[in-house]
Amino acid sequence: MEKVPFFHALTIDQETCIGCSHCMKSCPTEALRVRNGKAVLQPDRCIDCGNCFKVCPTKSIYVKQDDFDDIFDYACRVALVPSVFMGQFPNDITVSRIYQILKEIGFTYIIETEATVPIYTEAKNLYAAEHPDIRPLISTYCPAIVRLIQVKFPGLVDNLIPIKAPIDLTAMYIRRKLEKEDWNPEDIGIFYITPCAAKIAAVKTPVGEDKSLVDGVINMDSLYNRVFKRIKEQGHGFKEQKLPVSQLSADGVLTALTNGERRLSNAKHSYSIDEIHNVIEFLEKVENDEVENVDFLELRACDQSCPGGILTCDNRFMMCERIFARARKIAERERNGEQTKDHEIEAERNFLARNVKVGAIKPRSMLVLDEDITQALEKMQRINQLRAKLPQKDCGVCGAPTCDALAHDVVMGEAKITDCIFMKQEPTPL
Repeated sequence: MEKVPFFHALTIDQETCIGCSHCMKSCPTEALRVRNGKAVLQPDRCIDCGNCFKVCPTKSIYVKQDDFDDIFDYACRVALVPSVFMGQFPNDITVSRIYQILKEIGFTYIIETEATVPIYTEAKNLYAAEHPDIRPLISTYCPAIVRLIQVKFPGLVDNLIPIKAPIDLTAMYIRRKLEKEDWNPEDIGIFYITPCAAKIAAVKTPVGEDKSLVDGVINMDSLYNRVFKRIKEQGHGFKEQKLPVSQLSADGVLTALTNGERRLSNAKHSYSIDEIHNVIEFLEKVENDEVENVDFLELRACDQSCPGGILTCDNRFMMCERIFARARKIAERERNGEQTKDHEIEAERNFLARNVKVGAIKPRSMLVLDEDITQALEKMQRINQLRAKLPQKDCGVCGAPTCDALAHDVVMGEAKITDCIFMKQEPTPL
């Protein structure tokens, strides 16, 4: 079967790119090169982690999104909102006020993404109990991590837990709920408010599924600006309509943070690791059997997990504190007997549990040199020969991030050995 190409939300504006190589040097999967003075993406290596976006000095790397007006193509317009969106606003801006504004600007229904966390957690724990031979099990909550393992650690794809993330479970739930309320399926549009590029890519080309139940994606920074502008216009005299109960449980609110999944796991030995380079360092140890007796790994590509996403609008540490404060308030109300609105999903627990799994997650190794094993071995030998000749200074002047990457590019016909400035120099006479 032909490999379906990854969709990439990260895009390079060739007109404004100055070829500075900042993006190339920051990429954890060596997915960028500088050719003819411009950054060029190697799509099979890119995992949409957003590191290049963060370091680009000219903002030539940007994140594609769907047009906001696309929501009006649907009569029933659902905003699928992650808890980190609420965490961007000051403490005196309530969740109910944000809900009201989202409806004013065009949405007809708002639901928070983490509403299905109890079902998601139960499915993970059940999968772990049913597969004691697979360790460590790795969460698929973060789509950048799923892609990282597919392309850089293909030997670990079987360790990924093949179940839908909360974004997909919640989309499934709300679509079913609205159809039961006699909405025509074609009139329902579900739009996810994303804090990162990887989740855009996951919606456009989902792993283990043919098509996402989410119809479109709106960048979080874009929607935040719309909502905050409306707050400024309302001023201090605004009277809000309080929500009758909390939309999420305390556990649901905390899931997007580092340790949010691990704290709900039944695993005896587990780790929570965030920031892509930390994750890679740890996975290399796992791959080399340097880590033993680990049952579960919660891995997140961004520092502080979703609050560190490249499309959030506030300091990630301040966001984490606001999210914790919200969770503490909800937990206090739960202790006093209040049921949060996500308990409504219990009525669909069996339906969601039956449909929680995804298809096989397949490796997409960036290390494949040739489909023919004989040719691949010959190319590997030539790469090793070139490595021995190159200076191993990893200066990046050649347009590749490392000398090893240049050797690979030369053998694959994507560069020349003379791109290395040291190889161009004439030997100094004795």
